[in-house]
Amino acid sequence: MFLLAEQYPGSSHVASVALDKASDNDVWTYARASGFSIVTKDSDFNDLLLMRGFPPKVIWLRLGNCTTRQVADVLRSSYGVVEEFLASEEIGILELN
Repeated sequence: MFLLAEQYPGSSHVASVALDKASDNDVWTYARASGFSIVTKDSDFNDLLLMRGFPPKVIWLRLGNCTTRQVADVLRSSYGVVEEFLASEEIGILELN
């Protein structure tokens, strides 16, 4: 998460909270209880959002195969859009590509 620390302070990776082997449902529950949004390349979180609503909000990265640095670059270059999305009370998912 050090690649995003400056623009997204307080961000956390699932591994840092011992959820790297957890089910999507467990990650969802943790994010909801802890006030996190979920950044993912996994379409399953879109499905969970459709079934359960939000929070948590989901930022769905539609990037295909890419490096961690490429993911960080997309999130950094989309900072303004992400901030608007997170502030919105009406939108629960943001797709970035």
